[in-house]
Amino acid sequence: MLLIPKQIVKAPAKKTPLASEFRIQGTDGIRCEVKASYSSEVAGFTPQDAFLKLGFITDEFMELYAYAHVKQLINEGKAQAGDDIVVGWDPRNPRGNFTSAVVKGICKARLNALVLGVVPTPLVPMYMLYKNARGGFMVTASHNPKDQNGIKVFSSFRGLKLLPKNDIALTRDILNLNYSTLSELSIKGKRIDSRREALKLFHQFSLTPKNTWVPPERAKHLFKNITLVVDPANGSLSEIAAEIFRQSGFGKVVEVNAKLNGDVNLKSGVADLEGKTLITADMVQKNTGLFSEHLAITKLFELGRKNRIIITEGKKKVCGAIFDADGDRFYRLEYDASKDTLIVLSGDETAFLQASYLMASDPKRYKGKRYINTVESDLNTAVAVEKLGFRPVLTSVGDKWILLKIAKLIVEERIRKIKKSSGNKPPSSKLLKKWKNMLDKESLDVITFHELETELDFFEKNNKTKKNIALPDENNSFAFAIGSEETGHSITNGSLIREDGYRTPVFFGNGLKSAINTFTATQLLLESKPVRTYFSTLASPFPSGFKQTFYTYYVQKNLFQKNSQIWGRLKKFINEEAKSRGFNLKTTNFAEEPDMLYLSLTSKDGARSAIFIRNSGTENKIGVNLRGSKKDSAKLKSIGQQVIKILLSSMKDPENHLYKLEQDILNQLKGGSVPPDKLKLKKPTGKRVLAEMIRQGLIGLTGKGYATTPLGKWYRSEQNRNC
Repeated sequence: MLLIPKQIVKAPAKKTPLASEFRIQGTDGIRCEVKASYSSEVAGFTPQDAFLKLGFITDEFMELYAYAHVKQLINEGKAQAGDDIVVGWDPRNPRGNFTSAVVKGICKARLNALVLGVVPTPLVPMYMLYKNARGGFMVTASHNPKDQNGIKVFSSFRGLKLLPKNDIALTRDILNLNYSTLSELSIKGKRIDSRREALKLFHQFSLTPKNTWVPPERAKHLFKNITLVVDPANGSLSEIAAEIFRQSGFGKVVEVNAKLNGDVNLKSGVADLEGKTLITADMVQKNTGLFSEHLAITKLFELGRKNRIIITEGKKKVCGAIFDADGDRFYRLEYDASKDTLIVLSGDETAFLQASYLMASDPKRYKGKRYINTVESDLNTAVAVEKLGFRPVLTSVGDKWILLKIAKLIVEERIRKIKKSSGNKPPSSKLLKKWKNMLDKESLDVITFHELETELDFFEKNNKTKKNIALPDENNSFAFAIGSEETGHSITNGSLIREDGYRTPVFFGNGLKSAINTFTATQLLLESKPVRTYFSTLASPFPSGFKQTFYTYYVQKNLFQKNSQIWGRLKKFINEEAKSRGFNLKTTNFAEEPDMLYLSLTSKDGARSAIFIRNSGTENKIGVNLRGSKKDSAKLKSIGQQVIKILLSSMKDPENHLYKLEQDILNQLKGGSVPPDKLKLKKPTGKRVLAEMIRQGLIGLTGKGYATTPLGKWYRSEQNRNC
């Protein structure tokens, strides 16, 4: 029986925490809603308090953040005045006040800003390594709505992102800064326009056979029968991706949603596709269809229906390459003419197809290599890749954790090579002890990693071991194959020739590389298959399990922490409910994300499932995630539906202005359905709230208009009961 507390738990009063106790960063850097520093809504607040107490990023806060990180690099001896920092951005800030603030922060710290302008995220660390720059900033809020912005930070050490210890140190420095003092500093560094050189590098990288996997002898013809609709989500890959696809030999490339006007992710991109496996004809019906205003999806149906006969004959394919605003995520769509539907391939399916191709093309090389994915993935993905011959590895949400595991694999390989090249003589005991301490303590610190590899360099040089094995060789001899997130990040080995002529491997979430690799894999793996087999394989490349996520938006995240009141209550509740349904449970801890509540479930027949609850590191929401076998889907869904009611009744933040807009929409719908043109949405964020209410399952679009769902009606009654 579901027990909903009558008294909604109140969050502690918002105040600035001590810098030593927390970090302001989420899964990947910072991101939230933006307000200009001159806005009346932040008047009287310091940039830090506007962020911490009001939840707004201002241009002044952006400047502080960039300045603090660069000064940190100088203080750590990783940079000095006159060195370079790479900075790029997505187009969500057409006025340029936030991006200019980041450049200003770099230059006030006496370093030069190598400015790339609007570019995809992977180009920032790529160009950083190419130029041997000291760091990189990508100004973006990724898949988040256009009213938000943020910063992703890249380390010069392998392009890793900042880890928790680095975030804590950076947070401390930011909170100790006084903006009035910073504003008086003169600009000493230079702003250097590096866009042309960087884009040339990206094109070269994206078209190199080693990176695309396209056999040179097939380059002119491999993609000629594909009509490709490219959706860059009005973001960083606008014009760039379509041109590279054309140069790659796709028969016809149609680009939509490529406006650089700031409307990123608006009825476009990967975010709206999450959780979908098929898009049916009714979903694009005018006025009532969920995707009726999504240009890429409606264009795919239009082109697919126009070419239905030759698609069923296997002579043409109509596909979609869908990205997010900063270009590091990719979903694939394909029109199935026999069913008049679009097949949706998320990060799980695209990465599995890539893995299948790698293993089929070179089993000796890839057998036993690591396939790293995050907890959001279908649990059956790990089972499927293990059957292929890979070793699956599970990590927390965020491609930074995949990158960390890759870095650890590289160190392990270096130590192994040192032993082998020195007659099985181990490296120094001091060095091995440092490595063991890192593993035992899960030391999540880029600086420590960098120092360890510097010691390995020194040890190799002075012990005359095999020269220059600091990086894995071109043949990917170390134990990594693919890193994947269900949400569309895919990481595979890439090869980059630096400015100094040195070839180096790169590992970044790269939506365009993932797209070309996926199309290469399916063309070469499935080209000889019958048409129906081709489509059935795309629709289900591996036996999928059950996967569903329920969200609650506009929440008081500080309520859900390890061992907090609601954390403990949910753990107890899920334990009781799961056991009553015949599951055995085990709590799994992730050092990368200690506040996540992750419960591993095993049914009586040995089938594995998982229920985990976590605060989003990128948006103001919390989710209950259900993963398991299809036969257990009803049991898991039943538990999830009860948990989301607890979160809805306990986690909402009544002071959040978006929560208030949500209540306004619910009030408009209390009398019944309201046609879309009659619904009053407050600008500028009303449409965003409407979309997020649909994702929460509180409202839906019917033939008569927007209406409250059964969950939405329950939510309203629960609010009235607790008033």
